[in-house]
Amino acid sequence: MNQHTKPNAPVLDSYWMPFTANRQFKQAPRLLASAEGMHYTSTDGRTILDGTAGLWCVNAGHGRRQIAAAVERQLSTMDFAPSFQMGHPIAFDFAERLAEIAPGPEGQKLDRVFFTGSGSESVDTALKIAIAYQRAIGQGTRTRLIGRERGYHGVGFGGISVGGILNNRRVFPQLPGSDHLRHTHDPAKNAFVKGQPDHGAELADDLERLVALHGAETIAACIVEPVAGSTGVLIPPKGYLERLRAICDKHGILLIFDEVITGFGRLGAAFATDFFGVTPDMVTAAKGLTNGAIPMGAVFASRKVHDALMHGPENAIELFHGYTYSGHPAACAAGIATLDIYRDEGLMTRAVELQDAWHDAMHSLKGLPNVIDIRTIGLIAGIELQSRDGAIGARAYDVFVDCFEKGLLIRVTGDIIAFSPPLIAEEKHFGEIVSILGDALKRAK
Repeated sequence: MNQHTKPNAPVLDSYWMPFTANRQFKQAPRLLASAEGMHYTSTDGRTILDGTAGLWCVNAGHGRRQIAAAVERQLSTMDFAPSFQMGHPIAFDFAERLAEIAPGPEGQKLDRVFFTGSGSESVDTALKIAIAYQRAIGQGTRTRLIGRERGYHGVGFGGISVGGILNNRRVFPQLPGSDHLRHTHDPAKNAFVKGQPDHGAELADDLERLVALHGAETIAACIVEPVAGSTGVLIPPKGYLERLRAICDKHGILLIFDEVITGFGRLGAAFATDFFGVTPDMVTAAKGLTNGAIPMGAVFASRKVHDALMHGPENAIELFHGYTYSGHPAACAAGIATLDIYRDEGLMTRAVELQDAWHDAMHSLKGLPNVIDIRTIGLIAGIELQSRDGAIGARAYDVFVDCFEKGLLIRVTGDIIAFSPPLIAEEKHFGEIVSILGDALKRAK
């Protein structure tokens, strides 16, 4: 028995679960007890292949003793230190390590790092920095924030305001003035594509429409995911990100890439910024930052953005913003150990070695019942299913439960199945995923 198991089934009433149909779940719970490498073990002793790297975060696989040992050493040395007007060495050490691999080419790296506690906090931080930057350079009228339909940027009020998932926005008010580009998903032209689709670069011109509508002098920043993950793996058309960068430059708008999912090797480069060769002004990160071991996030900012705020009296706080757990010592220790693993095992670029086999495996599911699209890039895949009449998401949910019962963890969003296996995956795991998923798709009505 370990610390995660009890001799009797746990009482489920008290825990209000996130992004979960609580009543449905508690009638038939799916509980995980331990994890190692590519697999979880359920509380009833079954082995579950992890097809999603936890929740897009366990890039180096589960049970990494090196990370656990680093966290233990740090907690034994110093469990917490305040980060407001105080510091501790490991936070600076981690920031320096991150600066070495920061997004962007040499000479243009986004090597100024602000620590947060999550991806949601990273997004809200980047949005606040963008508005503060515009004010600092004398553009105080620029307070409007532009997101994109079908974008996910966390659950803070800033994130849901620029995000484009209806259920995130339906109940809660949004920041005034936020607006959205059209999404890039066009299955009529781009179905069953490996890598970037050919059609849709012109959709970036939607930003010109918003400039004409609102005035460039009101827009502080535009934020997009290079690859939208939580709405079902929406891959940018060829030339789209380049066009968006050019329009932002033309109108003095900061460009933010939300790389909470794509950061740390998911596409075969440290960041999607480097994979696509398009450099924004800021990048948000989390998830793979610590291999999911300790909650943590970060914002990578250009020196242009950072330095614009480093003015005024030296005793004045330049950015009146932060979190109790910014640069938490244990999280920094986990992060440094994670970077060591990524470096020593070549995991930042391993997706390049695996992607052909991965793409072929995923696209082999074409032609199975109700599969209407498959899209892949790096070590990511999205498999879109035909929705049942009047029951959007029901078919994919049934496939999700079926796969779990047969030993595979997948992620579903609506009727789209998303995969993002740990970067330590091998081709044999791809075959297992295809076998279990293929059988589940055949059983789904």
